[in-house]
Amino acid sequence: MSKPDAAAATLWIGATLYAVFGGADFGAGFWQLPGLRGKEQESVRLRIEHSVAPVWEANHVWLIFMLVILWTGFPDAFSAIFSTLYIPLALAALGIVLRGAAFAFGKVVEGEARRRAGVLFAVSSVLTPFFMGTVAGAIASGEVPAAGNGDPTGSWIGPLPLLIGTLFVASGAYLAAVFLVRDSWVAGEIDNTRHFSRCALGAALLAGALAAAGILVLRHDARFVYDGLTGPGLPLVIASLLCGLIALGLLVRGQRRGFTPRISLLVRPAAVGAVVTVIWGSFVAQHPYLLPTSLTISDAAAPGGTLTALLVVFGAAVVFVLPSLALLYTLSQKDVLK
Repeated sequence: MSKPDAAAATLWIGATLYAVFGGADFGAGFWQLPGLRGKEQESVRLRIEHSVAPVWEANHVWLIFMLVILWTGFPDAFSAIFSTLYIPLALAALGIVLRGAAFAFGKVVEGEARRRAGVLFAVSSVLTPFFMGTVAGAIASGEVPAAGNGDPTGSWIGPLPLLIGTLFVASGAYLAAVFLVRDSWVAGEIDNTRHFSRCALGAALLAGALAAAGILVLRHDARFVYDGLTGPGLPLVIASLLCGLIALGLLVRGQRRGFTPRISLLVRPAAVGAVVTVIWGSFVAQHPYLLPTSLTISDAAAPGGTLTALLVVFGAAVVFVLPSLALLYTLSQKDVLK
């Protein structure tokens, strides 16, 4: 593997981790939208807050990691993306800021102010992944020219970007519901377990329908990526489908016969596998391009010395940062953090 490809792979690793952990984080906010919490609103809200609180800020490590890799390792691509898609990127950043403020201040206010903070937290949890998805869709559809300064509005307002934005929201909601099934079951909250299982089933069906529609839209708006997904990336697409079906089967079984330690434990990796495989399927599909079909990975890459430094830093992160985050998630799951 060449240095540019290795650097691009680290970028995709960051994207994968952010999609899984950050996506589930945003998805938890989705389930706090008014009207989506069901009858046991307070119990559901407390479960979401309890699960999200220890880790919600840590998940942005992966976003920062991606930005550093893109800016340093592929400066031409960074320039092209940010000079073209600055509107959805700014809206996504605004959502992150509003979400953080709502979550933090919502814990120290009461009454109507707390309710409004909760609504803001939920709405911003939808806006951020949606606009990030429109960015991914615009890149896949070839709307970002290698020279940059593309259409700042039309580039991300099209069938594919809007559909992928919606898919990002649905996928995050699905992952969050699956994660919350496990958290609720471990805490002995049977009603919440069944509630989030129903949520996960609904989000899974929606995400599956959007993904199927996305294949058709890709064929029309991003033929290169479509050919890659139905060619070299097809095994990963099939793996994603199988993982999704396994997760769906486990959720249905839990709803009908009751959740067991095995079901609550296995449904998470199956759901995560469905998301991870499709992300890496997209990497295979658009290779060797970073911006299909205008800028290849090798053409966008920084000089060899810079890439070497990036890969060394990535290695250091694996040694020092990942164990720390793993410990944080482990303590959170064991309900040690308050």
